[in-house]
Order: sequence, then C-alpha cells, then structure tokens
Amino acid sequence: MSRRWDHNAESDSELATALERDRSHRDAGYDRIHGDDPIPGISSTIAMTGDVEDVEVDITAGQKMLSAMSGSLLTSLLVTPLDVVRVRLQSQPTQSPLASIQRLAASSRPFSTLPPDLGVAACCREVFFANNNAEFCLAAPKMGEVNSIGIAECAVQEHQKRTFNSTFDGLRKIARNEGFTTLWRGLSPTLVMTVPANIIYFTGYEWLRSNKQSPIYRTVSDNYAPLVAGATARILAAGVVSPIEMLRTRMQASRSTGGSHFMEAMKGIGEMVSSHGYGSLWRGLALTLWRDVPFSGIYWWGYENMRGALTEARERSRGRSLEVEGSRTRARSRSQSRENHTATFTDSFIAGATSGAVASILTMPFDVGKTRRQIFKDPGSTPGIERVLAPEERSMPRFLWHIFREEGISGLWRGWIPRTLKVAPACAIMISCYEVGKRTFRSVNERAERKRLAA
Repeated sequence: MSRRWDHNAESDSELATALERDRSHRDAGYDRIHGDDPIPGISSTIAMTGDVEDVEVDITAGQKMLSAMSGSLLTSLLVTPLDVVRVRLQSQPTQSPLASIQRLAASSRPFSTLPPDLGVAACCREVFFANNNAEFCLAAPKMGEVNSIGIAECAVQEHQKRTFNSTFDGLRKIARNEGFTTLWRGLSPTLVMTVPANIIYFTGYEWLRSNKQSPIYRTVSDNYAPLVAGATARILAAGVVSPIEMLRTRMQASRSTGGSHFMEAMKGIGEMVSSHGYGSLWRGLALTLWRDVPFSGIYWWGYENMRGALTEARERSRGRSLEVEGSRTRARSRSQSRENHTATFTDSFIAGATSGAVASILTMPFDVGKTRRQIFKDPGSTPGIERVLAPEERSMPRFLWHIFREEGISGLWRGWIPRTLKVAPACAIMISCYEVGKRTFRSVNERAERKRLAA
C-alpha cells in the first residue's frame, strides 16, 4: 500500500501539497501496530523532499506508563463513589430484619435481642448509653426508662439508614449519614494499586499484542490476539495488586466513621494473616482472576473490533474502502493512523465504554463472589470442636452455587448497575486518555528527532 512520490510525474506544487496533507494526518495519528506497513504517501522511516523532512519515532515504555497513569488518576476520582456503593450493595445482608425487630419489641431484655447488623440510632436530641454498653444507645426526648418498643423503632430507623435500595439511594444515604467524603473511601489504596497494575497491564498488553518477539504475536491470529493478550496481561497485574485490592475492599465495606475505617481494615487483615498466614492476603485471587481475566479478554477483543468497525464505517461514509492487503486489522490500523484527534478520541471513547459495559455485565457473578470472600470475617475456631466451613470458604463454583441457591439469579448480579455505571465510563476515560497521552508523547519525540537531524 505504501508508495513513493514520483518526482518526474508530479509538479513541485503538487508534491508540497501532498506532503503537507500527509503531515497533518500524521500529527493526529493513532499508534500503529509494530511492524505494520508505513502510512501511504511516505516512506517507512524518513522521507526527504528538498528541505522537507518527516521523521517517525516510537514512544518509550515509560511514556506509555505515564499516559496510563494520567487516565488512572482521572478515572479513580470519578468512579470511586460508584465502587463504594457497589461494595455496600454486595455485602449488605439479604434477610429482612422484621422478625428480629418484632422479637426485640416483645423482649424484656431488648439489647440482648438486637438484630446482628443493627445498633440503635440517635432518633432525638438527647442520647444516653444503657448498661455502659457504648455500642447501643437510645435517644429519647427525656431521660427515662428503657423501652423495648422505642428501641425497636430506633432499630428500624437505623436499618433504613444502612440499607440501600438502589445505586442512587446508596449515594444519597452514604453522603447524608456518613459524610460526603466517605464516597471516596479507599481512594488512596486505589491510586497506589493503579501504579504497578497499569505498568504491567497496558505495557504488557501492547508488547504481547504487537511486538514481533511476543509468542502471541507469532502464534495467534489477529482476530483473537486482543483476547489472549488482554487476558494474559491481566493475570500478571492481578497477582501483584491483590493484597492492596483486599485492603481497599475492606475499607469501602466498613461503615465506621472518621479515620477508624483504615485501622479497622488493617486490624481485620492482621487477624486474618495471624490465623491463616500471608497466603491469605491473596484470598479471593482465584475469583478475581475469574472476573478480571475474562473481563480483560472480552474488553480488548470488543474494543479492537468495535473501533475497527467504526473506522470502516467512517471510510465508507467518505466514499472510500479499506485496502486490505493481508490483515484487515493492520489495514484498520493504517486508516486509524490518518484520523484526526477528534475522530480518534470519539472512536476510542465509544468503543471503550460499550465493550467495558458488556464485559462488566457478563462477569458480574465473579465480582459478587470476590467481594463477599474478601470482606468475610473469620469466626475463629474452638479447640476440640470441628468447625463447619462457611460458604465463603468453599471453592469458587460451590460458593457461587450457594449464592444462586439462597438468593436466586438476582444475587449473582447484585450491584451490577453501579458496577456498570463505574466500569463503562472508566474504560472510556482510561483508553481515551491513554491514546491522547501516547499521541502527545509521539509528537514530542518527533519534534526532538527533527531538531537532532537538523543540527
């Protein structure tokens, strides 16, 4: 597809116009797969016509990592509130507390019959503690006798504050009852987690996908290379950041206020390590891999194909067709490299959001299982008594079957709305920022190379 300009056939003015048009395409270009044919109308590395010189250079792995990090920061700030709500929805009890509250109202010892997930809310202006038990308090307009019915009414109010009926209900209740900043709980470990994860994930994917030394590049067809490369890169990244993700999940699941949620999460992890060893830090990794590996494969395969379809549709709308010589994927890449900035950003955003949403919905059961296993608190063991394994301690298929049997199909997709609302824009923002960052660094490198050659 590449061809050189014929000086004998073209006038100087036509040549200058063509080179200027080619340069404008290149400045708004999209990274081409390594080893592809060059852009039409220009030779592979350096094209010279009189005083005109055009240079192509690659971007470094460090520049790719910085591009990924810019997207990670923006994505984390925007979607962490939805992630907090997702974790709360997945971890909140499914049983109605009605029976427990009825028993509490009829009991002569109300505090001993409180539902396990309820305290007594501060309903009125004056609060006093009963029996020196700071966990339970009763509010009343006057100091008086502890009343079981009053405790039950306050317990109902507390339950309503803690129970989320929808994504937006969760956002509203968390902000109102726990503080607006609680919606960004777990942001610090999230940002720490993205550093090694994105270094491995994005640079790993590009190397596996496009480098000639990659076994996937050599053995897997272009149609399925994104799926295999994305899944492989995710395995490495998930293994590295799994302990940090556990800390983040426990912090987001905590309903404590102030700064105690971090210490509470660290204390729980410390007790878990003392009982089960350091290997327990990777508890839920199998479920994480069951979720993230197919997610990454589906996402990258869908992204590459959808973006390619958008490229072909744009070419057809212009009355052109892709010149396929060997690989349709490489032909799409050559066409994408000639698109302007707006088209590149738009295509990346649409393809990333759509593919991310589909992958999120398909892998939702594994996300539910992962969350519940990571927030599971070990009840401990009694000497001489054989303890029955909790559902969270069983194998992944048996645990998911337990959820399906007890809660139905809806239990496996609990929290799918906040997760999809988080994942779709996150994928769109991440891939768009990544592509824009790479293009920026490529332009910087090309200008530096031109100055070096001109010196």
